[in-house]
Amino acid sequence: MATFQCDIVSAETEIFSGRVQQLSATGTIGELGIMPGHAPLLTGIRPGPLRLTLEDGEEDVFFASGGFLEVQPGIVTVLADTALRADDIDEAAAKSAQEHAEKELSDQRADLDLAAAAAALAESLAQQRTLDELRKRRR
Repeated sequence: MATFQCDIVSAETEIFSGRVQQLSATGTIGELGIMPGHAPLLTGIRPGPLRLTLEDGEEDVFFASGGFLEVQPGIVTVLADTALRADDIDEAAAKSAQEHAEKELSDQRADLDLAAAAAALAESLAQQRTLDELRKRRR
Protein backbone atom coordinates (compact mmCIF):
# COMPACT_ATOMS: atom_id res chain seq x y z
CA MET A 1 0.00 0.00 0.00
CA ALA A 2 1.17 3.53 -0.73
CA THR A 3 2.47 5.62 2.16
CA PHE A 4 3.66 9.13 2.93
CA GLN A 5 5.99 10.69 5.48
CA CYS A 6 4.22 12.02 8.56
CA ASP A 7 5.81 14.22 11.23
CA ILE A 8 4.04 15.28 14.42
CA VAL A 9 5.91 18.01 16.27
CA SER A 10 5.14 20.27 19.20
CA ALA A 11 6.92 23.28 20.61
CA GLU A 12 8.84 20.93 22.91
CA THR A 13 9.82 18.01 20.67
CA GLU A 14 9.16 15.73 17.73
CA ILE A 15 6.51 13.22 18.80
CA PHE A 16 6.38 11.01 15.70
CA SER A 17 8.20 10.68 12.41
CA GLY A 18 7.55 7.83 10.02
CA ARG A 19 5.71 6.40 7.04
CA VAL A 20 1.92 6.11 7.30
CA GLN A 21 -0.93 4.98 5.08
CA GLN A 22 -3.45 7.44 6.50
CA LEU A 23 -3.90 10.24 9.03
CA SER A 24 -7.24 11.33 10.50
CA ALA A 25 -7.73 14.51 12.52
CA THR A 26 -10.37 17.10 13.36
CA GLY A 27 -9.72 20.28 11.42
CA THR A 28 -11.24 23.65 12.12
CA ILE A 29 -13.73 23.01 9.32
CA GLY A 30 -14.46 19.35 10.07
CA GLU A 31 -13.02 15.86 9.96
CA LEU A 32 -9.95 15.30 7.80
CA GLY A 33 -8.71 12.09 6.25
CA ILE A 34 -5.31 12.35 4.60
CA MET A 35 -4.09 9.60 2.28
CA PRO A 36 -1.21 9.40 -0.23
CA GLY A 37 -1.70 11.83 -3.11
CA HIS A 38 -3.84 14.27 -1.11
CA ALA A 39 -3.93 17.80 -2.50
CA PRO A 40 -1.70 20.37 -0.76
CA LEU A 41 -3.47 21.83 2.25
CA LEU A 42 -2.84 24.06 5.25
CA THR A 43 -5.51 24.04 7.94
CA GLY A 44 -5.95 24.52 11.63
CA ILE A 45 -6.69 21.51 13.81
CA ARG A 46 -8.91 21.34 16.86
CA PRO A 47 -7.93 19.68 20.11
CA GLY A 48 -8.45 15.95 19.89
CA PRO A 49 -7.14 12.65 18.61
CA LEU A 50 -4.80 12.18 15.66
CA ARG A 51 -5.25 8.68 14.27
CA LEU A 52 -2.48 7.17 12.17
CA THR A 53 -2.58 3.98 10.13
CA LEU A 54 1.07 2.98 10.09
CA GLU A 55 2.99 1.43 7.21
CA ASP A 56 2.40 -2.08 8.60
CA GLY A 57 -1.37 -1.50 9.00
CA GLU A 58 -1.23 -1.01 12.77
CA GLU A 59 -2.97 2.02 14.21
CA ASP A 60 -1.52 4.58 16.60
CA VAL A 61 -3.36 7.38 18.39
CA PHE A 62 -1.92 10.72 19.48
CA PHE A 63 -3.40 13.81 21.15
CA ALA A 64 -2.95 17.32 19.80
CA SER A 65 -4.20 20.35 21.74
CA GLY A 66 -4.58 22.33 18.51
CA GLY A 67 -2.24 23.72 15.92
CA PHE A 68 -1.86 23.28 12.17
CA LEU A 69 -1.73 20.48 9.64
CA GLU A 70 0.21 20.94 6.41
CA VAL A 71 -0.04 18.56 3.45
CA GLN A 72 2.69 18.74 0.80
CA PRO A 73 3.52 16.15 -1.86
CA GLY A 74 4.80 13.09 -0.01
CA ILE A 75 4.82 14.64 3.48
CA VAL A 76 2.30 15.68 6.10
CA THR A 77 3.36 17.77 9.08
CA VAL A 78 1.29 18.34 12.19
CA LEU A 79 2.51 21.41 14.09
CA ALA A 80 0.77 21.06 17.43
CA ASP A 81 0.67 23.45 20.36
CA THR A 82 1.02 20.37 22.57
CA ALA A 83 1.13 16.77 21.37
CA LEU A 84 1.64 13.42 23.02
CA ARG A 85 0.96 9.75 22.54
CA ALA A 86 -2.51 8.81 23.74
CA ASP A 87 -0.88 6.24 26.07
CA ASP A 88 0.88 9.12 27.85
CA ILE A 89 -2.30 11.04 28.75
CA ASP A 90 -2.94 11.14 32.49
CA GLU A 91 -6.64 10.32 32.67
CA ALA A 92 -7.02 11.44 36.29
CA ALA A 93 -5.37 14.79 35.52
CA ALA A 94 -7.62 15.30 32.48
CA LYS A 95 -10.72 14.58 34.57
CA SER A 96 -9.50 16.91 37.32
CA ALA A 97 -8.83 19.67 34.77
CA GLN A 98 -12.33 19.21 33.37
CA GLU A 99 -13.91 19.49 36.82
CA HIS A 100 -11.81 22.57 37.65
CA ALA A 101 -12.73 24.30 34.36
CA GLU A 102 -16.43 23.49 34.81
CA LYS A 103 -16.30 24.91 38.37
CA GLU A 104 -14.55 28.06 37.11
CA LEU A 105 -17.19 28.55 34.40
CA SER A 106 -20.08 28.05 36.83
CA ASP A 107 -18.69 30.50 39.44
CA GLN A 108 -19.32 33.55 37.22
CA ARG A 109 -16.75 35.67 39.08
CA ALA A 110 -15.99 39.11 37.71
CA ASP A 111 -12.27 38.30 37.43
CA LEU A 112 -12.91 35.04 35.53
CA ASP A 113 -10.92 34.65 32.31
CA LEU A 114 -13.77 33.08 30.36
CA ALA A 115 -11.67 32.29 27.29
CA ALA A 116 -8.98 30.53 29.34
CA ALA A 117 -11.53 28.49 31.30
CA ALA A 118 -13.36 27.49 28.11
CA ALA A 119 -10.06 26.52 26.44
CA ALA A 120 -9.04 24.43 29.46
CA LEU A 121 -12.41 22.67 29.39
CA ALA A 122 -12.14 22.00 25.65
CA GLU A 123 -8.62 20.59 26.03
CA SER A 124 -9.54 18.29 28.92
CA LEU A 125 -12.58 16.99 27.01
CA ALA A 126 -10.42 16.45 23.92
CA GLN A 127 -7.93 14.43 25.96
CA GLN A 128 -10.77 12.26 27.22
CA ARG A 129 -12.06 11.76 23.63
CA THR A 130 -8.54 10.71 22.67
CA LEU A 131 -8.46 8.15 25.48
CA ASP A 132 -11.88 6.87 24.36
CA GLU A 133 -10.54 6.54 20.81
CA LEU A 134 -7.54 4.61 22.08
CA ARG A 135 -9.78 2.23 24.04
CA LYS A 136 -11.95 1.59 20.94
CA ARG A 137 -8.85 0.77 18.86
CA ARG A 138 -7.65 -1.77 21.43
CA ARG A 139 -10.89 -3.76 21.51
